[in-house]
Amino acid sequence: MPKVVDQDSRRRQIADAVCLLADERGLEGVNLRDVAGRAEVSLGAVQRCFRTKDEMLKFALEEVGRRILGRVGETASEAALAIALPERAEAKVWLAFVAQAAVSPTLAPVLRANYADLHRMFTRLLGDPLEARTVLALADGLTTHVLIGHLTPRQAREVLVARLAG
Repeated sequence: MPKVVDQDSRRRQIADAVCLLADERGLEGVNLRDVAGRAEVSLGAVQRCFRTKDEMLKFALEEVGRRILGRVGETASEAALAIALPERAEAKVWLAFVAQAAVSPTLAPVLRANYADLHRMFTRLLGDPLEARTVLALADGLTTHVLIGHLTPRQAREVLVARLAG
């Protein structure tokens, strides 16, 4: 009897491998063969889940967005901190997707949808759409500053907390 594979689980396993490789090499270093190796599945299994590399990257970006949204707390401060100070690897992957989305008609709509979801959540928590945009943009900027070593995570947290307190 043939083995039954949970395709949703397999797709998430492949997305995890994409993120690990993107963390190590950037998105330009992600290819189907290496993803298959990292996910410990055959190249055929990757190709059965995703017809193209773009489709695979799109799913991985959607998965990262779901994880970030799932981590956001019930207060504006918790939400902003979850966005601004994610795990280093996740932040590197997110920013790699942001850079790629600037030139990818496949990824750009996914990223816009992720940011729209985050904006709605921040608007609900803060009660002001403009303040929600401001905090979201600040969180993105602080993430970048932490990744390049301009700020420590603690310094970024202090900036964000001060903004939310004001």
